[in-house]
Amino acid sequence: MPALTETEARARAAFIAVDSYDVFIDLNPEAATPVRSRTEIRFTCAEPGAATFAELTATAVSAVLNGREAGAPADGRLALSGLAAENTLVVEAEVAADALTRFTDPADGAGYLVFTGYPTESPRLFCCFDQVDQNGGHNFVGSNLGWNQEAALDLDMASAICPNCKIVLVEGNSNSFGNLAIAVNTAANLPNVIAVSNSYGGGEGGTASFESSYDHLGIAVTASTGDSGFAGGVQFPASSPHVIAVGGTSLVRDGSARGWTESVWSGAGSGCSSVYAKPTWQHDPSCSRRMVGDVSAVAAPSTGVSVYAPTGAGSAWLVFGGTSVSAPIIAGVYALNGGFVTYGSDPYGDTADLFDVTTGSNGSCGGTYFCTGKVGYDGPTGLGTPNGFGAL
Repeated sequence: MPALTETEARARAAFIAVDSYDVFIDLNPEAATPVRSRTEIRFTCAEPGAATFAELTATAVSAVLNGREAGAPADGRLALSGLAAENTLVVEAEVAADALTRFTDPADGAGYLVFTGYPTESPRLFCCFDQVDQNGGHNFVGSNLGWNQEAALDLDMASAICPNCKIVLVEGNSNSFGNLAIAVNTAANLPNVIAVSNSYGGGEGGTASFESSYDHLGIAVTASTGDSGFAGGVQFPASSPHVIAVGGTSLVRDGSARGWTESVWSGAGSGCSSVYAKPTWQHDPSCSRRMVGDVSAVAAPSTGVSVYAPTGAGSAWLVFGGTSVSAPIIAGVYALNGGFVTYGSDPYGDTADLFDVTTGSNGSCGGTYFCTGKVGYDGPTGLGTPNGFGAL
């Protein structure tokens, strides 16, 4: 299949607007191949009568556009002609055996499916992934390996925790707080959003004008606390009182009933904000303003996670750590829960469903909870890590 060019993407976006995707795939890892997918795409056309195409490299069983047969795809493209102002495309397809990797994990004996959801790979399975820019359009920014790896990490972690969630990647035009704030607003205003994950941060100075973009009552907005320890200072947007500030732990197998032990990851950020007011649900004694963080998840690179990500010369399995891991994990847990979220308050009312992290430190603070694992609340790990999803 020829890769979609920027010129083609811009031309199509000029008169085609997708309203929704409904996708069904039998993801039972024990099922015999071929797997079948069914995709229903509803979209509008600003130029009725015009023609365009959809990407599909899976074997089409049927393709119906507005009640009439659309024909078979050629070279990975399904021609769509005689478009109406409002259109419905329904495609049933058989997924190629090599599009999905099936394996049995020797650790738990369970069957799993692995799929790489990059733009050139998705048509082999189904059309269900939207990539939009910070304004909700299709003016894609240039490639950046670091941010591409960050995106792959976040998507993989959210998907690992909530495999049935629909995930949308919203790209900012740049890494400025202004553009990232626009991207957060765009993400939060997409239909049926439950959680928005942010794996970045910077100094609090000059951020007050962007803070309102992270205020979305009912939606879980997570933000990583940083990877420079207590000495790195409090970072925004984690210091916003309207987000869930996610710290990090080191997670190691042991012989306990749980099977794991956790301690503070030395790189996790924490501290007392110098800018933002303390939310009403925080009651720690020594910080009069917003205290960072709220909850945590694994983040230590030494106990890191595997991610299939771009390398600059293709893609490969890489190991990542940092609170860029923990923030999307926590967003995924909120998505599993699916309920109404009142900023970061929920875990403060249900600490029984959290693993309290009581050992370790991320710096020097005289042994106080600002940088040291404590029974109950502490800065580097907040109230602890999820034990299920009840607390979130």
